[in-house]
Amino acid sequence: MKLNELSALYQDKLKALYDENEIESLFFIALADVLGYKKTDYILKKQKSAPDTALLKLNNILLGLAKGTPIQYIIGHTEFYGLKFKVNSSVLIPRPETEELVEWVLDRFQSTVFGDQDSRNVKSLNIIDVGTGSGCIAIVLKKHLPKAYVSAVDISSAALAIAKENALLNEVGVSFIEDDILNCTETYPSNYDIIVSNPPYIKEDEKPQMHENVLANEPHTALFVSNEKPLVFYEAIADFALLHLKNGGHLFFEINASLGKETIQMLAAKGFIDIKLRLDMQGKERMVSVQKISPSVSQF
Repeated sequence: MKLNELSALYQDKLKALYDENEIESLFFIALADVLGYKKTDYILKKQKSAPDTALLKLNNILLGLAKGTPIQYIIGHTEFYGLKFKVNSSVLIPRPETEELVEWVLDRFQSTVFGDQDSRNVKSLNIIDVGTGSGCIAIVLKKHLPKAYVSAVDISSAALAIAKENALLNEVGVSFIEDDILNCTETYPSNYDIIVSNPPYIKEDEKPQMHENVLANEPHTALFVSNEKPLVFYEAIADFALLHLKNGGHLFFEINASLGKETIQMLAAKGFIDIKLRLDMQGKERMVSVQKISPSVSQF
């Protein structure tokens, strides 16, 4: 089968689940995974037949997609902030919005705190990622802030197993902790410079708005909260931050776009200052940063 015929087959078999552009994107992801082809390679070679072994793999990916399985779970990996991450059904597939959260942290601290990476007087940061899942946030931060001490906590041992594999894959040292942020049993220091989290925030009544392949495949414990207490994780992590952030330290959240006002009010009521709300690339209220009150003027 020629590659352009295979592309047409993808369009035909997946048209009930995805629109044309999404199918094209999925096809190119599959092509890159199996043959290492970019879009330009496909354009040059689309009239050529795929080798039998590659054709078998591409057909198997198509079968998985037709069942509604996300392609990242089928091929077993995805890209996040330029790094490769293993993923399976124990962890959420990292989203572009979360890349924006990481970018915000790096923009705020990478040059300001570290300055010259070769300096012997470089200040080291103490960072913890709460609800790490695949480890994507913690690992990217460690990769770009190599002198920082980075730890990450999650309630799921299966998720932490994947996160540890990803740390090895990306050659960074991150300390992983299995704990429940709603009922912590581990002991934590009180000198974190940065606490960052993308906790569960989708309300149960928002499920109908979600794509079926997300509902059927991704871990619900990492996605959903009750309608009655949608900020339960934010409140717990804010309380954790009050205990474990150093004075002047910063807390960063990815948030539910419909709960920006409520999230800010909760954080202000707990005494945080320098509250900033940031829009994502789609113009939605998606990120919040705050600072723990400091007796002295913050350098940031």
